[in-house]
Amino acid sequence: MSSLKKIVIVLITLVFIQCGKDNQFLVEKGTVGKLNKQTSIQDLNSIFANDSIVANMADDKLKNKLFKVDKEEYIVFSKKGKKILEIVPSDENDSLSKIKSIQIFDSNYKTEKGISLQSTFKDINENYLVNKVETTLTSATLFIDELNATISIDKKELGLNTFSRDEISIDQIPDIARIKYFTIWFN
Repeated sequence: MSSLKKIVIVLITLVFIQCGKDNQFLVEKGTVGKLNKQTSIQDLNSIFANDSIVANMADDKLKNKLFKVDKEEYIVFSKKGKKILEIVPSDENDSLSKIKSIQIFDSNYKTEKGISLQSTFKDINENYLVNKVETTLTSATLFIDELNATISIDKKELGLNTFSRDEISIDQIPDIARIKYFTIWFN
């Protein structure tokens, strides 16, 4: 085999390896890293074989208990114990259920346009259309239809009273406001 062919093969191999690494943290509409709309809850253990998954199960039997879980969720932790993702299934108590939503806790997860937990409102606003802003008691929630995502910004970042229901418009959000929560919806 000629040296030129060897070089071409090595370069192609490196490109595929690099693309594979990037895709494990890519966030797109209907995709978070290796998870997509077709992923079932039973697939989580094999996808995150090198990580730890904790299941918080909702249980109707616990209705009268003080500390009941109101929804089933699967929390993925890295080997070092860092919370990475929180996954909510579409159907509770069904291992074949698909994923309803994924909340991202690891800043390695980024959109193709570079939006991650480290991004500011300016980054979001320059790269995506904010379709709607809803106000909660503690945050402003941005709806981004292009990603089927919600991004929450803490009211402290807005310089507002933390527990008010006053409406927040997109114009009131400062460019330097940082992301509190980043959730991708699969429905």
